Amino acid sequence: MALGTVTDAYELRFDAGRICLDLLATTHPEEHLDSVEVLCAWITGAGLVPPGTTLAHADASWLVRFRELRGRIGQLVRGGIAPEPWPSYDIALAHVNDIARTAPPAPRAVRGEDGTLVRELDHPPECAALLGAIARDAVELLTDPVARAGLRECEGDNCPIVYVDSSRGRRRRWCSSEVCGNRERVARHRRRAALARA
Repeated sequence: MALGTVTDAYELRFDAGRICLDLLATTHPEEHLDSVEVLCAWITGAGLVPPGTTLAHADASWLVRFRELRGRIGQLVRGGIAPEPWPSYDIALAHVNDIARTAPPAPRAVRGEDGTLVRELDHPPECAALLGAIARDAVELLTDPVARAGLRECEGDNCPIVYVDSSRGRRRRWCSSEVCGNRERVARHRRRAALARA
């Protein structure tokens, strides 16, 4: 997939169990947040705004700010998984806490075309409000002992994706059974077939 062509929500990952972790997944296997168009698709796919919300005011500065927050959250999450915090852990924590102070976009209920109530935003969302929602999610994740205990790094080869394991028995091994799990099953099958031929 060429950079700058990811616009289909299916190609973006939303299976890590938290919005802040889904943001981290935008770096694997390559940088996905490489255009404002893709960022807007991610914002909508992550549920930060209702479908159909106009994000025409988003610009390249949003990319910079989302990537910066992603890096800080990555430091905190990986610092929480690793036995020793990273040297810049406190700086990242202060940055995320500062961003989390911004109120998220304000939703309201309005009548849709068929008369049912649908969610829309009170006004077009500002970048700071969207970042605030993601930072709040990170703060909630990192301060919730149950969710934090469920943080796992994918066991797939070269896969850095971190997810919340909420499976029964907490036995989830991969970020996605269809992606990394399938690769592992194929590799295991090939190893068995090679041993059988030897």
